[in-house]
Amino acid sequence: MAKDLKEMYKRMEGDNFPSSMEISFSDDKGRQTLFYEKVAWDIEGQAKGLRYGENPGQEAALYRLANGNLVLGNTKIIQPGTYLASDIELLQSGKHPGKTNVTDADNALNILRYFSDSPAAVIVKHNNPCGVAKSDTLESAYSKAYFADRIAAFGGCIALNKAVDKATAEAIAAQYAEVVVAPEYEDGVMEIFAKKKNLRVMQIGNINKLQSFVGLRTIDFKSLIDGGIIAQWSFVPEIVSANDFKKAECDYKGKLYKVNREPNEKELKDMLFGWLVESGVTSNSVIYVKDEVTIGIGTGEQDRVGVAEIARDKAYKKLADRYAFETFGTPYNLLESEDKKREIDERVKNENGGLKGSCMISDAFFPFRDGIDVGLKEGVSAVVQPGGSMNDYQSIEACNEVNAAMVFTGQRSFKH
Repeated sequence: MAKDLKEMYKRMEGDNFPSSMEISFSDDKGRQTLFYEKVAWDIEGQAKGLRYGENPGQEAALYRLANGNLVLGNTKIIQPGTYLASDIELLQSGKHPGKTNVTDADNALNILRYFSDSPAAVIVKHNNPCGVAKSDTLESAYSKAYFADRIAAFGGCIALNKAVDKATAEAIAAQYAEVVVAPEYEDGVMEIFAKKKNLRVMQIGNINKLQSFVGLRTIDFKSLIDGGIIAQWSFVPEIVSANDFKKAECDYKGKLYKVNREPNEKELKDMLFGWLVESGVTSNSVIYVKDEVTIGIGTGEQDRVGVAEIARDKAYKKLADRYAFETFGTPYNLLESEDKKREIDERVKNENGGLKGSCMISDAFFPFRDGIDVGLKEGVSAVVQPGGSMNDYQSIEACNEVNAAMVFTGQRSFKH
């Protein structure tokens, strides 16, 4: 059975999707049509599209917007020919990409586009970031993103916003990754990657123009079980600078509540970084950020207290694994010495899983203070949330009790 399952993942599905696709929107003012063309790569002399869909047995095709425009109200769709994730050049394929490889790369770029000011790395697994970091060098950014969750990064998609140098390539090649996406690769890098025969190396030249994609909208399509489709504008964060945050204050029963302490410069950097990362995390979500590195990411949970706890617990677990790996060269779960485990446990406990002085970011408001209390009890010093709950005063009081800062975004960032 195990062998059969392996063969399933090696098999390519048939490519029966048509070479082009048109989607039209009509009303009494006329018809607007979007024209798409199917993407294929030249692999060993053959034109091949996506390997398969989300699972073997599901055919899939990648289309890019080739022509047409759509105007709804005062908003226009992104212009045809402005390609990014749908215009991938395969430099090394091994097994050429499937649907999840492309969608992981797309969500990595979705996050990465906000961080053009310095080297940054995003590692995505199952369409959620497991590590995101900025730093002064690309190698450092990748290392920080990787050790933010070394366990989840196994087999992930790595997206980088600068040309990959040898040092970064060596660091990547020392791990197991499925995909690397970058704007360029310096001399000698492909020789390093060639040792990892199944690593898919993708080049997207427009990563150099990622900043120009900030604020642009596309049409999101969601297919329903009966073949129906929901269409919506894609999400665009309104908070793109620290000055865009709103004061955390509210009126409750005629009394004005407001947070006593303003965030400092370091906290504002982490707040902005975290809010922009949050736009690429499946909801309900809460994440913790410190020094522009994610240290705990909670995703897709049904209740806000639970997701805050999951992100907290992951911060503890991932930090313990990192310290064990750095100190003893062994994952925490494989440490046989109880003394070594106690050493790591004590160190992580004293640092509250790295959460002391971190920022807590939530994609929706906290309906009660119990969710925000999860982070504050660990030493979180600043909070970002949309605000708008009838009980915002509870969250404000919770922050004031421990002298934590908090800001509102005035915008929810759910992603499903």
